[in-house]
Parts: sequence; C-alpha cells; structure tokens
Amino acid sequence: MTIQGWSLILLFTALVAALAKPMGAWLFALYEGRTTPLHRVLAPVERGFYRLGGIDPGEEQHWLRYALHMLVFQLALLAFTYAVLRLQGILPMNPRGVAGIGADGAFNIAVSFTTNTNWQWYSGEVALSNLSQMLGLTIHNFLSAATGIAVAFALFRGFARREAKTVGNFWADCTRVTLYLLLPACIVYALFLIASGVPQTLSAMVDTTTLEGTRQAIALGPVASQEAIKMLGTNGGGFFNANSAHPFENPTALTNLVQMLSIFALGAGMTWCFGKAVGNTRQGWAILVAMMALFLVGTAVAYWQEAAGNPVLHQLGAPGGNMEGKEVRFGIAGSALFSVVTTAASCGAVNAMHDSFTALGGMVPLINMQLGEVVVGGVGAGIYGFLIFALLAVFVAGLMVGRTPEYVGKKIEAREVKLAVLAIAVLPMCILGLTALSAVLPAGLAGPLNKGPHGFTEILYAFASGAGNNGSAFAGLSAGTPFYNGLLGVAMWIGRFFVIVPVLAIAGSLAAKRHTPATSGSFPTTGALWIGLLIGVILILGGLTFLPSLALGPIADHIAMMAGQLS
Repeated sequence: MTIQGWSLILLFTALVAALAKPMGAWLFALYEGRTTPLHRVLAPVERGFYRLGGIDPGEEQHWLRYALHMLVFQLALLAFTYAVLRLQGILPMNPRGVAGIGADGAFNIAVSFTTNTNWQWYSGEVALSNLSQMLGLTIHNFLSAATGIAVAFALFRGFARREAKTVGNFWADCTRVTLYLLLPACIVYALFLIASGVPQTLSAMVDTTTLEGTRQAIALGPVASQEAIKMLGTNGGGFFNANSAHPFENPTALTNLVQMLSIFALGAGMTWCFGKAVGNTRQGWAILVAMMALFLVGTAVAYWQEAAGNPVLHQLGAPGGNMEGKEVRFGIAGSALFSVVTTAASCGAVNAMHDSFTALGGMVPLINMQLGEVVVGGVGAGIYGFLIFALLAVFVAGLMVGRTPEYVGKKIEAREVKLAVLAIAVLPMCILGLTALSAVLPAGLAGPLNKGPHGFTEILYAFASGAGNNGSAFAGLSAGTPFYNGLLGVAMWIGRFFVIVPVLAIAGSLAAKRHTPATSGSFPTTGALWIGLLIGVILILGGLTFLPSLALGPIADHIAMMAGQLS
C-alpha cells in the first residue's frame, strides 16, 4: 500500500461527502414536485408526456396502485427490449450485420436491463447492433434508475406523511427524475467523456495500423452516451465486453475518478434527501456515515490484500502486489477502489477482472452484493434497502428499552417488521438456493472455468450479482448458456421486484400512521450509538446468512493460497 493509494481513497471519500448535500437538494426538489431552473425549457415536454399517456400528475396513488403501475410498466419495457433483441438482424442501424439474439439470451438481457442489473453474458461490441445498444438497452439505463428513485420517494412519503392513504404518483415521479435529473446530467457527463477521448459515433469500426505494422479493425459506436447513464444510474452495462477496463470507455485516471464519483453521487444525495423529507437532515447524515464506514472497511481490506499480492508468486521470485487482471494506468489502488465502489453501489461496471483478485480481495465485492445494496447502493434502491435494515435495527432497539420501537416519528409495528424481514429474506433465499442448485447439476457445473473453492466462488458471485441487481461478473463463469441465462434471469427479477413490492407496502403502512413525537424514552437515531447498531445489525444478518458460503468459497481459497497451493 502507498501514500498515493490512500490519498486517492481519502480524496474520493471527501468528494462523495461534499456531493451529498447539493445532489440531495436537487433530488428533494423533485421529490416535492417543485419548479427547478430546467422547468423553463422542459416543462412543456413533461406536460406533453402526460397528455400522450393520459396521466394526471396531481392524482395521488395508493401504494398498491403505485406498485401495479410500476410492474406493468416494467413488463412492457421487458417485452419491448426482448423484441428488439430478437429482431435486431432485420432492424436498421446494424452496420456490422449481427444476427438476432437467441430466445434464452434475449430473455436474460431484457430482464437484466429492466431490473437495473445489466448483467452481460455477451460481448456488446460483437453481439449487439447500435440500435439494440441505444433503443433496447440505454432506454432501460434511464428508466430503471428513475424507477428506483421513484420507489425511494414513495417510501420517504410513507415516513413523512401523517394519516395519508397515498404515496405519490409513479408516472410523475419517474418522468420528473428522468427529465430534470438523469437526462440533463448525462448530456453534460457525455460531453466530458467525449472530450476525454470516449467515442460517440454511429460508425461500426475504424481500421488502423498497430505498432507491429498489422491492420486491425477497432469497434466503435455510441459509447459516451451509454457510458454516462451507465455510471450515474448505477447500471454498469458496458458497450464493450471489457467494460470500464476498455480505453474507449475509461481512457484516463481522471475519467476513472469521475466515473467512481458518479456511481456514488445519487446514492449519497438520496440520504440527504431522506433527512430533508422527514424534517431532520441529521437522520440522513447518520445513514450516510454508516454507509461510508462499511465502504471504507471494505476498501481497506480489498486494497490491503491486492497490495500484498500472492505469497506463492513471492516465493517464486515475483514480489509486489497483485497486478493480474488490472490496467496499469489505474494501478492497484484505483482498481481495488473501483471494485468496492461498483459493488457497494450495485453498479456492476468493472475496470479490472475480479476473478483475478486475491481470494479475500475478491471476497469484498462479493460481500457488498450479498448485503443487499446497503453500502450506498443503487440509485433509490440503496436508500430503501438501507431503511429496511433501519426498521429492524430500531425494532431491536425498542426491545432493549422495553417500548414500541419508533423511527423518525412513526411507530414500527408487526406489519412493518414482517414486511422488512420478507424483503431481506429474498436475497439469501435466491442467492444460496440457486447457487446450491447450480453446484450439483451438470449444467451448472459446466459453467465455472476453475475447480474447487474458486469455481464455487464463481457460481456464488454470479447469483449474488444477479439477485443483488449488481451485474458485475467474476469473469470466470461461462454463463451464456440456456441454464444460466434462464436461472440468472429469474434471480434478477426476484431480487428486484420481490423487494420493491414489500418496500411499497411498508410505505403505504407508514403513511397511514399518525406522527409520534419523540420522548425521553425514545431511542435516538442520529448519534454514534445508532450508527453502530445499524452497522452491527447489517453485519450480523449478513454474517449469519452468508458466512458458510464464504467459508466454502473465498475463505477456503485463501487458506489454500497461504498453504502454497496453486489450484
């Protein structure tokens, strides 16, 4: 580890903290439906969308109706993208003449991008046309991110409102977030990327002469526009197979830093927005501190392990840190930090191959995904995932002080606790159940490129990534088969919507409650004790649930490495 490496990590942390309030203020304006400076230009566009859809943005929805409209919208988008992928061979804007995607592959891709997972079993520059990239995939990058923020807004209203029957309007929330936040921010972001050397063209490829004097055709396409929302919306699906390790997606150390910041920007802002919505910004800051504490511990472990390197290689006369699978222009610190950021925020973009990390270094991204998007998390999904754990933590605190638990003025009763447990149980049941199935069936065992603990980790990582709606790959699993395409598609759908529906039910239940003023017997939820309790509940639940699977995978892999075993 070096001073430069730690300086990068500390600089990144400070910049994220600085971004939280301004990003949160803009989000809060959209949450309240207030006029922004962009309304002068975009308000007519917004009204036009409502007229086309026959939507009254002022008509509030019960949580059940909010959820139903959201699900119907997602299913319609899934079907549209499936059709585009299947028919891309006969559709326009296909300069490379690629054929349509097979049924199982198109199903997997459509589910992946609908759920904000962006898992990619294919090479984008080889398998997809420009039309599929832009119309089939990028549209989801915006709308899946907007859906996550809309659901978070509904939950915020549940905490903030008193004896109400509604939690907002899904169509209005989704439209405003897309129109006044994601689109304008991504236009500016894409221009920065273009200026940094990221391509933005409808051309298929360019011929060039390599240093060896041979001719090579280099794939091009509308990369910058997809890259911007890929990062800001915590989507992660890259135009190229190498993702953010590709110089056309992430050409410099500066773009690497900006990409990491953009992954965390909205997630950090959502914490401040929550505090403002419930009338106490200290509540939001407490959540952000807990998130960043988990993030810094994970970063320290990953950086320490990658900088320490492989002792087996050291004994063979190759000292130094682990640079296998990493770009030299980013180095160990930039790669380790990126791996933790992208899995802490359910983004899934990668600038290094996680399969090549040391066993414990690769375990950190795996744990981040298994914890369920609580370490900053995806846009919207991070904060509502964290608030589920907050409900359980305050329930435990209520048991300690011997009274009904309360959180930000709402009594947390049996209904909310049951729904929170249901939402939390979805991930381990899906991850561990499908991993076990894949580890015993011949079709599942055909996927890992490695045997033993490392091969098991490749399977475990895939389902943690899918069910956790992250989308990053361990880069050692041959997942483009009917078995894995189908099973991972199911995992992605369950991991997204079997959590969102209980969250919206919690929002409706809380909105109907009256406000309960804090008393001397109330457990404080803004101080160090509360932050420690939050972190403890998250780690205990995650540890008890996933420790056995980690022991079979990365921990066993680490023990084998320390014993000098190479396979």
